[in-house]
Amino acid sequence: MALCWYLLSFLFHSLYAHNDFFTSIGQMTDLLYTEKDLVTSLKEYIIQEENKLEKVKEWAGKLDSLTITATQDPEGYLGHPVNAFKLMKRLNSEWADLESLVLKDTTNGFISNLTLQRQFFPTDEDQTGAAKALLRLQDTYQLSAYTISNGDLPGVVHKSQMTVADCFELGKIAYSEADYYHTELWMAQALTQLDEGEESTIDKVTVMDYLSYAIYQQGELERALELTKRMLKLDPNHQRANGNLKYFEFQLEKQRKKVLDKRDAQRKRSKDPLPERKKYEMLCRGEGIKLTPRRQSRLFCRYFDNNRNPRLLLAPVKQEDEWDRPRIVRYHDIISDSEIMTVKELAKPRLRRATISNPTTGVLETAPYRISKSAWLSGYEHSTIEKINQRIEDITGLEMDTAEELQVANYGVGGQYEPHFDFGRKDEPDAFKELGTGNRIATWLFYMSDVSAGGATVFTDVGAAVWPKKGTAVFWYNLFASGEGDYSTRHAACPVLVGNKWVSNKWIHERGQEFRRPCDISENE
Repeated sequence: MALCWYLLSFLFHSLYAHNDFFTSIGQMTDLLYTEKDLVTSLKEYIIQEENKLEKVKEWAGKLDSLTITATQDPEGYLGHPVNAFKLMKRLNSEWADLESLVLKDTTNGFISNLTLQRQFFPTDEDQTGAAKALLRLQDTYQLSAYTISNGDLPGVVHKSQMTVADCFELGKIAYSEADYYHTELWMAQALTQLDEGEESTIDKVTVMDYLSYAIYQQGELERALELTKRMLKLDPNHQRANGNLKYFEFQLEKQRKKVLDKRDAQRKRSKDPLPERKKYEMLCRGEGIKLTPRRQSRLFCRYFDNNRNPRLLLAPVKQEDEWDRPRIVRYHDIISDSEIMTVKELAKPRLRRATISNPTTGVLETAPYRISKSAWLSGYEHSTIEKINQRIEDITGLEMDTAEELQVANYGVGGQYEPHFDFGRKDEPDAFKELGTGNRIATWLFYMSDVSAGGATVFTDVGAAVWPKKGTAVFWYNLFASGEGDYSTRHAACPVLVGNKWVSNKWIHERGQEFRRPCDISENE
């Protein structure tokens, strides 16, 4: 029976084995059930071991009292023929039975289960990916290491605190990537928790060794020197610290001579325009949105039937203007909970690490700036998908036969998609050549979950931010009527700080729209 269960379990896992767990919260939930199963198996093993130990203790207790009595008068004791017989029996067979009991291996069930499940465990890549996600969230939402370690995140339901070992591990992963800025933040947090009395197998000297080097690598020699001196008070014979002490003192003298040059360079850098990465992070935090009150007053909500479309005539949709240039509209209550559930159930077994098209080779490949998993669903495979496609066509008035399949995406830990265009630019003439349907004229994006914190869709060139709301969808044109790309549609998916973000999108192409959205001779209209 157990063998059958393991075989079935193996087949099930083989069918649904995943990698890159950190890129999809939806698939990561499977790991919780895996761990729960292992805990159950471990508890069963403990019960078996306790039962075995109880029998051994009972046997030892019985023989302890018997041998005490017998050794007080050995000859008199053995003068009783029954006692003599029982001694022979105990030593010949009962001790052998006890030996078998002690040697009985009760670990088989647990070890077999652990071995089976381990091949589906997250990898080093998953652990590193999850760690980098925490660092990305820290930067994007300007969170201190203390805030994250203490679990004080907005919208959190299940608060979880980090131990010294957790902070140290995060710092080590940053260190392995030569990311000394984050190494410093997390080693400093680990040291703070140790100073506050938290017990840990990680000692202060080990933490300070990483911390002083990270600080040194960032050019802060005075702090690195002070930390090294503190290390030597705890461990005067620390070889590396003794060597660093003299080196830091020498380098500090050289550095002091360059202070004025450094200040001049900083003044010069402060005049540089704000890079896109900073704009992106500000918009993710809800800062830097450029919609003035005057422009805001021109945005409206309405019931929309797309020029009396027969399917919308009796049930017009709720349309809200989100932005004016480019025009971004949101449709409310546009996909039901049951439809969302169906889409997610169809997509989840197929979710694979999301890819991007290499602008040089055109080959699809994974990228560190797109942390999610996606699946593609066709209208012919389920009536719900067919109804959704028809609904998009009715509302936009655009042909769906030449559109791409519905793409479903689930974002992972700190899941994001950094600034990008949906359409192919002039320097990418072969971007969608294999589809034969022209460029991506428009984007339709369903929000299939609420997100507790983070996860906005931001348009970096124009300073717009659209926040996820379950059951709604946003729509915008990527191309002007002339066929020229609208570069103001450059957008990004902000990292998910807290929550689980599910979206699905439809990329609509040029072919088939000739009479639905006629061309215009004006390049930017």
